[in-house]
Amino acid sequence: MAQGDKSAYTDKQKRQAEHIEESYEKRGVPEEEAEARAWATVNKQDGGGKKSGSGRKKPASQDKKD
Repeated sequence: MAQGDKSAYTDKQKRQAEHIEESYEKRGVPEEEAEARAWATVNKQDGGGKKSGSGRKKPASQDKKD
């Protein structure tokens, strides 16, 4: 399975993926599968790589004031 470029991720996201990957490997998941699952988990939690720049909207939940 081909892995994509990880340069768009923050250092924190890279560290998180490394720790998640190690956890999967300790549970007996093959190395390539553990890496893929780890990055999928980081993407699920954070929505992908760096999220700054013009044109980026806040999620709808942050726009509303109670």
